[in-house]
Amino acid sequence: MSGIFAPGFRTAPYWWDAAEPAARDTALPGETPIAIVGGGYAGLSAALTLRRLGHGVLVLDADRIGWNASSRNGGMVSGGLKVAAGPLAERFGAEQAGAIVSAAAASFPFIEDLLAREAIDCDYVRCGRFVPAWTPAHYRALEHKVQSVADATGLPAWMLPRARQREELGSDHYHGGMVAGATGSLHPGKYARGLTEAALRAAATLVQGVRVRGIARTGSGFTLQTDKGTVRAGAVLVATNGYARAPGGGGAMPWLAKRLVPVASYIIATEPLGRERVRKLFPNARMIADTKRVLNYFRPSPDGERVLWGGRASFAPVGTAPEQAAPVLHRAMTEVFPELRDAKITHAWTGNVAFTLDGLPHIGVQDGVHFAAGCQGSGVAMASWLGHQAALKLAGAANAPFGLDLQRFPGLPFYDGRPWFLPLVGSWLRLRDRIDRAAA
Repeated sequence: MSGIFAPGFRTAPYWWDAAEPAARDTALPGETPIAIVGGGYAGLSAALTLRRLGHGVLVLDADRIGWNASSRNGGMVSGGLKVAAGPLAERFGAEQAGAIVSAAAASFPFIEDLLAREAIDCDYVRCGRFVPAWTPAHYRALEHKVQSVADATGLPAWMLPRARQREELGSDHYHGGMVAGATGSLHPGKYARGLTEAALRAAATLVQGVRVRGIARTGSGFTLQTDKGTVRAGAVLVATNGYARAPGGGGAMPWLAKRLVPVASYIIATEPLGRERVRKLFPNARMIADTKRVLNYFRPSPDGERVLWGGRASFAPVGTAPEQAAPVLHRAMTEVFPELRDAKITHAWTGNVAFTLDGLPHIGVQDGVHFAAGCQGSGVAMASWLGHQAALKLAGAANAPFGLDLQRFPGLPFYDGRPWFLPLVGSWLRLRDRIDRAAA
């Protein structure tokens, strides 16, 4: 499969061609009113909110600010669609389920307002999403969910039968699907850069290349132990999400790491194909995420010249090199779009997403430390929203209960944040996908 790589192939995000996270050299202060651990969308959004409320804020990241998932994702901006389509009433009762769905759906207008308020130029378009059904049974399941998605998001959602599928997707690989209006697209690298600049304009202090190894309560505040020294803080928010467990173990908040399952997600970018060719594949430039258990998600690039294709190419707990995952994604892409067999890959990269055992994002407080995490692979809007809500909670500025501030955040017995079980789970899910397709 080496023939699939274009000259100059890079194992770095395509997004970094235009917006690689910047190197910064800011001294680590000895104390701060509020410390935020994690310099991605959640941490930066929280910092911005806290500064608007007049609080001093220090954001710490082990890598560059915006280096990990925030500049590596697919740039799909969903309005809590996963949560809105879930069977929550049976688990939580109608009232609490409604609060959860409303809280999740509010992430979409929040990020649109944030982009406009801070004048963040990140190629944002409210384009909608098409969810193609892997099987006829999946189509019927979407039919049962479509009205709840429309009700929760306040934007149209409708079914498209297989006979009309090419109105939304230039492929016959699926069995029709659902179109949902509450989805946008953006350039995640530019969004991370814009959110960073907004936090800096608001006078937040951002320090990168500092790994927090532990947080201890000391008197009325906290001491953060880092690999560059200690920091005293009056309050702490941890927003590390898919990177909650440090390489080699431990991390800023082991309690949180034990409740998150980090999963590597992989993406490839094709060489420029020409806008006309890409438009035939994506007639309305929608974001696409199918209904497979081991899903594919794909989209046109913001300039309409390339196809960006993502998925769970590997479930290895320690991850797989992007160049090894790329052929897997290329095969998946050409199963849906056979005409792209000749398309070369210019970029392949990976980043962690974080799943929770209850399938829900969470904010909360444990042992006095605030946290925001668990975006279920849909974190562009949700992480930004969770960071904002966690900041309001920390500052005592929330004017209403937040539906994702749940009392219970389940964990696994004897689990330390290392997802050793992922290869078994991934193999089982792939088998279920094959069985479902064969039965169809």
